[in-house]
Amino acid sequence: MDFNNIDVAELIPHSGKMVWLDRIISCDEHSLSAELIVRDDGLLGSDKAVPAWAGIEYMAQAVAAYAGIMAKMAGEPIKLGFLLGTRRYSSNVAEFKVGSKLTVRVKKIIQDDTLGVFDCRIYGTDHEPGQGINVEVSANLNVYQPARKED
Repeated sequence: MDFNNIDVAELIPHSGKMVWLDRIISCDEHSLSAELIVRDDGLLGSDKAVPAWAGIEYMAQAVAAYAGIMAKMAGEPIKLGFLLGTRRYSSNVAEFKVGSKLTVRVKKIIQDDTLGVFDCRIYGTDHEPGQGINVEVSANLNVYQPARKED
């Protein structure tokens, strides 16, 4: 699958400004990596920064993109999923500066037909004039995807 030609909006149940990932870098049966440029046009943050807790949504969208690619590869429709909880969220920054390029990596720890746990990381350089801070964020996300009803 050519990840450079996949529109992230085709993989997740979001649209417009709610799609925060810019592109998929790689994906295999166990993990996905995506990139984004921190924008000031979202619902969170200001024209200068987005709070680091918004990283949970970056991670959740990467998990959704992973599920979307797995569905496409199986010839199934994209399904709605839900974030059940986040464990051990850790960030070395309080916010992500607008314009920073971040990579989000999600790795499946365990998954069955409806529940999954993913190890998630965000990394990159938070650019500020005259300096660059290495961004390191991690968490485990617990997700739920309802079983599809048979027609």
